[in-house]
Amino acid sequence: MSARILKIAALACSYNRKEKTSAFLKSLLAQELPEGYSLDIYLLDDNSSDGTGDYVKEYFPTVTVIEGTGSLYWAGGMRTIWNAALKNGDYNFFLLLNDDVHLDDNAISRLLAAHEQSQFPKNILLGTVYDDNQKKISYGGHKLKSKITGYVDTVIPDEKELLEAQVGNANIMMVDKGTVDKIGILSKKYVHGLADFDYTLTAVKNGIKVWVAPGYYGHCINDHGKPWLSGKSPLKKRIAYLYSPTGLAYKEYLYYSWKHFPLMLPGSFIKLWLKTLFPILYDKFKK
Repeated sequence: MSARILKIAALACSYNRKEKTSAFLKSLLAQELPEGYSLDIYLLDDNSSDGTGDYVKEYFPTVTVIEGTGSLYWAGGMRTIWNAALKNGDYNFFLLLNDDVHLDDNAISRLLAAHEQSQFPKNILLGTVYDDNQKKISYGGHKLKSKITGYVDTVIPDEKELLEAQVGNANIMMVDKGTVDKIGILSKKYVHGLADFDYTLTAVKNGIKVWVAPGYYGHCINDHGKPWLSGKSPLKKRIAYLYSPTGLAYKEYLYYSWKHFPLMLPGSFIKLWLKTLFPILYDKFKK
């Protein structure tokens, strides 16, 4: 009788950064898995104009490429590809990744070991990512400083022990089947950002453990910049940025506040409009 193989679906999206996507896939394909595990890689290319999708099909033939509409953004793209993986196979783990991450050697093996270390039936494992340029953590797990405000502190990973978190970035995030069976995948309420924060907070509310796995798992530059437009920008452009999925994401941010931190909803509303109408306050006083 043959041993059961535990299946992992690696999920990522790409859009017009062929070189970064290529480097990411090389680091992913170089991973050595423990015995008894298999890895399938899914990449959603959201209609890149630089030929990323065709390039991946030609040079990474083992990767399943799914073509997007060109307007899925991150959250929409990840939902699309996650649903595709759910239809294609009975997976034990779903590994959410950003295509600008360069995975460290044995990153997946170490995440699987961290999952075994947990001893809980349902888990989300966060792999901390380091920014070599800024010499600090770029993405990972976070603990709530306050359940009222929703402000967070980034968790510095321990070398050996799992550390609890409530909020996490999906740059490297491993979700087990039990978690998906209980809370599903990323919410349809989000177009681009916040979907990973929402997912981890929802998991915690449902008794699922969210862990920062021991050590570091990859390298990635934090390229988000400041979350508002300067007062030098025309008002029309600032209002467009307020509603843009890749800007302040007005509707999504207010929904996120209402769902998880309802006492902060009035403050969130005021803050978004202050950033839009009076950005000079942020230009002058906010780091």
